[in-house]
Amino acid sequence: MVAPSVPINCQGCPHHGQSLLGACQHNELNLIAAGKLHQSYHKGQVIFQQGSRPGGIYCIHQGKVKISKISADGKEQIVRLAKEGDVLGYRSLMMGGNFSTAATALTDCVVCLVPRADFFSIISQNPQFSQALMRLLAQALGETEERLLHTAYKPVRERLAEALLMLHSLFHPGTDARFSIPISRDDLAALMGTAKETASRLLSELREEGLVVTQGSRITVLDVARLRQVATMYS
Repeated sequence: MVAPSVPINCQGCPHHGQSLLGACQHNELNLIAAGKLHQSYHKGQVIFQQGSRPGGIYCIHQGKVKISKISADGKEQIVRLAKEGDVLGYRSLMMGGNFSTAATALTDCVVCLVPRADFFSIISQNPQFSQALMRLLAQALGETEERLLHTAYKPVRERLAEALLMLHSLFHPGTDARFSIPISRDDLAALMGTAKETASRLLSELREEGLVVTQGSRITVLDVARLRQVATMYS
């Protein structure tokens, strides 16, 4: 079950400056704080479903989230990873359609939902917010195009190294301490755009080469520089 979390003050949020909401004025943040919902999600819980109707935009206060799409044959493709300060659902909300993707908690999460009416109210009165939103849309489009090209032309081994570097950046604690990445083989394969068996086999090769170590579903990157070389070997 999804449970309400403790109240979150937008202006006191440590991720406020790196979020889209960082472009909001003081009175707009008060409007958001008064109308938003904040929910806690356990690892594996769905934040919004593919095909459902958006009720607003989602801002991640705590945790990591995968954005994925289920194809007609039931296969999952992870199209994006999101972390604290990232916003979700804005494209579908602006297009006026249903969600074309689903959002699922990769870790325990706290996520704020800014209602549709408040979102559009801020767009209509704050040019800086609108410009920040357009930059975000353009960035998302560029990243999507790049991922499509990589999936089409990069060898699978390169895509695995690239996925591991992406996960390493996403989960990096900001210190020099070694850390592990909690990612299932299914999710790793969905991020690479390949079969689970292929992802597991190639991950074993990287482990034998001393680039990573694995323990259950957790992966620790040992050599970022060499992994980056693998990711760009044929680029």
